[in-house]
Amino acid sequence: MLSIKKFTFNAFQENTYLLYDESKSAVIIDPGCSNATEERELINFIDNEGLTIVHLINTHCHVDHVLGLNFIADRFTIPAQFHELDLPVLEAVPNYATIYGFNVMPFSGKKKFLNEGDQVLFGSTTLDILFVPGHAPGHIVFVDHSEKIVIGGDVLFYSSIGRTDLPGGDHETLINSIKSKLFPLGDEYTVYPGHGPKTTIGFERINNPFLN
Repeated sequence: MLSIKKFTFNAFQENTYLLYDESKSAVIIDPGCSNATEERELINFIDNEGLTIVHLINTHCHVDHVLGLNFIADRFTIPAQFHELDLPVLEAVPNYATIYGFNVMPFSGKKKFLNEGDQVLFGSTTLDILFVPGHAPGHIVFVDHSEKIVIGGDVLFYSSIGRTDLPGGDHETLINSIKSKLFPLGDEYTVYPGHGPKTTIGFERINNPFLN
């Protein structure tokens, strides 16, 4: 059975997710840890649960989702995995992070690019990848169909959607991504977003003011 641990990190209140199952194999999604205290919180949980980190994956590469990317990649000697269209997004982070009070070094680790149709495997768990641009040009989400869950990044929030006024964002594209890729999953799917509380496809289909 899949376990999901949410950590809320940095000044943007970004949700970093740690997924693991009975095998104790685990993946870190969107590492937003921005200081030693947040890094220690994440590592202490991993150590206390006896987890083995086998994948480091990102829904997208805006600053609040990659503040811990170098730390995690170095700590566990694993590549950062994300969609290739978000490589320029990642490379731009050091240039503007100081505006928000962060000193971010360029990512120095290995990279692996993910595409729709690929799968992320760990233990007995399979995460399918959907390409859902609009908030970021290379935004992807991770779907566990057996558990009916979506790790959704900044696409769909509780009663809201991702912003589209950042470079590479487009409102119409985002709405189309939600309606063509997420809605067909089914109303019972739970979405774990990049900010705020979890929600369901069914609730957002009926109640989200941006989608009606």
